Amino acid sequence: MMDTQIDRDLLEKIADLIGKPVGAFNIRKDSGCDGRQSTDHIKITGKEDKAGIDIRILDGTVGETCHIPVIITKPGIQELVYNDFFIGENCDVNIVAGCGIHNSGHADSRHDGVHTFYVGKNSHVTYTEKHYGEGEGTGGRIMNPQTVVYLEEGASIQMETVQIRGIDSTKRDTKIVCGKGAEAVVTERLLTHGSQTAESDMEIVLDGEDSKGRVISRSVAQDTSTQVFYPRMVGNARCFGHVQCDSIIMGDAKIQSIPAITANCTDAQLVHEAAIGKIAGDQLLKLETLGLTEEEAEDRILKGFLA
Repeated sequence: MMDTQIDRDLLEKIADLIGKPVGAFNIRKDSGCDGRQSTDHIKITGKEDKAGIDIRILDGTVGETCHIPVIITKPGIQELVYNDFFIGENCDVNIVAGCGIHNSGHADSRHDGVHTFYVGKNSHVTYTEKHYGEGEGTGGRIMNPQTVVYLEEGASIQMETVQIRGIDSTKRDTKIVCGKGAEAVVTERLLTHGSQTAESDMEIVLDGEDSKGRVISRSVAQDTSTQVFYPRMVGNARCFGHVQCDSIIMGDAKIQSIPAITANCTDAQLVHEAAIGKIAGDQLLKLETLGLTEEEAEDRILKGFLA
C-alpha cells in the first residue's frame, strides 16, 4: 500500500491522505485492492458479481470517517466500478472518495464509477470527491462518475465534488431523491484547461414535504476547453430548492450553463441563477498595484473563486 512516491502524491491530492488512513478504508489501485480495513461500525466487503465494494454503516455511528480513494498509475487501464453505501439511522459520518490518474503512456486510462447511497432516517453524510490527473504521456485521463443518493425522512447529505486539474474528459451524472424533511447540498468546483471537456448532469428531486435542495456550482474554463452544466431541481411537494451556477471563462474556452427548475406542487419554492463572465479588470489592477504580475493576479483570483 502506497508503495511509490506517485501513489503517495496522488492519495494526498485526492484524499488528503499522508500515511495509512485511520479508521475504515478501501484503497483501489490499478483495478485491484491495495488495502482495506473495517471498523466495529463500518464494514467494507468486496462485491462477488462485479468490481466494487459494499460499505455498511451501522445505526448510530457518529464521528467516523471512511476513505475509499482510487488511483491509476498505468496507461491503458479501463475500469467500471460499483460502490454501494448502506447508512443506518441516526448516523453522522464522513466519506472521502476521489480518483487520481497518473498516465505517462500513449494509451488512455479511464475510471468509471457508480456510487449509490441509501441514507437512513435522521442520518447526515458528508461526502467529498476530488479528481486529478497528471503524467507526461499522450494518453487520455478520463473519468465518468455517476452518483445516486436516496435520503430517507430527516436525512441529509453535504456533497462536495472537485476537479482539480489534469482530467482530459469527464461526464458527471448525479441524482438525489429527498424524502420528508431531507436536505441535499451539493457544491461543485471544476477547472478545465487545454482542450479538455467536462459535462455535469445533475437532478435533485424534492419528493417529501419540507425537503430542501441546494446546488452551488463554480467553474473556470481556460484555453480551448469546453464545459456544459445541466443542473435541475424538481419540486414534487412543499419544498425549497436553489440552483446557483457561476463560471469564469478565459482564452477561447466555451461554457454552457443550463439550470432548470420544475414545480409539480403549488407549495414548491424553487429558484435558479447562472452567471458566466471573465475576470474583472479592476480586480486584476488592484492586485497588480500590490506588486503581483498579471499571471500571479489571475492565479490568486481563480484560487479564491474556486475555494
